Amino acid sequence: MKLIVGLGNPGRQYETTRHNAGFMVVQHLGKQALGRWESRSHPEFAARSAGPVTLILPQTMMNASGQAVRAAATRWRVAPEDILIVCDDVNLPLGTLRLRDAGSDGGHHGLASCLDALGTEAVPRLRVGVGVEPLPKDLTDFVLAAFRQEEQRLLDPVLERAVEACAVWARDGIQAAMNRANPRPQEEGRA
Repeated sequence: MKLIVGLGNPGRQYETTRHNAGFMVVQHLGKQALGRWESRSHPEFAARSAGPVTLILPQTMMNASGQAVRAAATRWRVAPEDILIVCDDVNLPLGTLRLRDAGSDGGHHGLASCLDALGTEAVPRLRVGVGVEPLPKDLTDFVLAAFRQEEQRLLDPVLERAVEACAVWARDGIQAAMNRANPRPQEEGRA
């Protein structure tokens, strides 16, 4: 079994915020995936499963996401390398994706909580760029703000690309997904 975890904050007031980019990707994946989905409830996460893939939306606040990830990994006995964490990244321009098989949390508190809970940095993660230049000084207000209407034209295509990257990861593995999701050097400036 593989888990795809979207990081975000539960609750209506956070649905369209930058910090919920991970939730948005996993919700889109659930809507677009073929097959019969089975919903499962747990106090710390909402889950939907189809065959070998389970989609997880932690029902804790972002910075405590690790509790839900550990609970799901324990419940289904899933190894860290079979968990894909999808989260926002203010250091990437809006419309950019970065998929890695391991690494630090990069200052993202939700990702840090997950890595700490799993006891390793060897956890695949898909970062969805939500940043603008220049970045505002108050990052908390920035990530908890909704996307502006003019940003929607960049957000919708990146959500589709992120869904595709998740599907490739689940089907073909991390290397194939990284080859598909990550921009090539010549595309770097245009992302």
